[in-house]
Amino acid sequence: MFIVGKKMTEKKKLRPATQLVHSGTTRSQFGETSEALYLTQGYIYESSESAQARFLGEEEGFIYSRYANPTVDMLEKRMCELEGAEDARATASGMAAVTAALMCQVQAGDHVVAARALFGSCRWVVEKLMPKYGIETTLVDGTDLKNWEHAIRPNTKMMFLESPTNPTLEVIDIAGVAALANQIGAKLVVDNVFATPLYQKPLELGAHIVVYSTTKHVDGQGRCLGGMILSDKEWIDEHLHDYYRHTGPSMSPFNAWTMLKGMETLSLRVDQQTRSAGAVADYLAEHSAVSRVIYPGRADHPQADIVAKQMKAGSTLVAFELKRGQQAAFKFQNALDVINISNNLGDSKSLITHPATTTHKNLAEEDRAELGITEGTVRISIGIEDVDDILEDLEQALQNI
Repeated sequence: MFIVGKKMTEKKKLRPATQLVHSGTTRSQFGETSEALYLTQGYIYESSESAQARFLGEEEGFIYSRYANPTVDMLEKRMCELEGAEDARATASGMAAVTAALMCQVQAGDHVVAARALFGSCRWVVEKLMPKYGIETTLVDGTDLKNWEHAIRPNTKMMFLESPTNPTLEVIDIAGVAALANQIGAKLVVDNVFATPLYQKPLELGAHIVVYSTTKHVDGQGRCLGGMILSDKEWIDEHLHDYYRHTGPSMSPFNAWTMLKGMETLSLRVDQQTRSAGAVADYLAEHSAVSRVIYPGRADHPQADIVAKQMKAGSTLVAFELKRGQQAAFKFQNALDVINISNNLGDSKSLITHPATTTHKNLAEEDRAELGITEGTVRISIGIEDVDDILEDLEQALQNI
């Protein structure tokens, strides 16, 4: 027996901070305050007829936790409320979400256009995996809409982008790319990790599918892997449902429960992280050891006009370039005390990485240069520490170079 709380049955539109605490909650007959954790693989049917009806889709209920689970279902519903999506599927990792969202809707002979500025594993899926199955792909400089338009072919079925991008925080005109996709009947998939659903709503801007690594800000405390795919119910049912059901990229109920707890503090964490990131970007922009700072909240961002149009605030991440290359970057990172070296991001702890030797090491040198990733490029994910401690840590480390 499941009880949906009174607040959840009302149709009033809740604000994001409230959605993050309450949306999607279902309670057992015990009326628990916190969401229940259902660590079960399977489910019992009252009769053979009930089992048959459930497999036919004629009776509501759970069948197998690879398909759906009560705890995972709560996380999906909460993300839907926050994102403004009709339906969602939670996955075991962010890359499971990206791969499923891309592969479930294309086949041999189809063509995909993607922004070249992608996380290393995302780019591998587009450049290496998809062509193995006869899917044609084209990478473009996503910041210029003309590049998207020129790349379109008669068989283009999908477009894919990150915005802001990893690691150099380029911002792409989502509404503009979505309009081009709509003209040819293609679907636009947007990875919205860096902006979070609090600061950018790709579906409202015209995107058709949104993906997240919930490992990042949603959990945000370095505990669990997870991902999320959100779209309209028709697309989920027609394209994703069978792929998800039969290939098994499902999220663990324990991870879903952990992320439900993480979501309760998401707005608090991201707000503080963003304010601190702005202060860090401003500080670094004035430092003599730094040649370039890229932050979506600054007026000197290359796509500041697009940022103002589609984002409510900046980001929790800052990219910057040290003048003396990799040697300076390594010396700087090694001297940090508060900020930890890690390729993760969106964590409550401040984390820093050197993309050329970590997240984007598999790209050819000329490809990294094309993306603006130099030997001196560093990406920092700002945590919830006191901003003065972060700034003092940066200052003492910069003195070393």
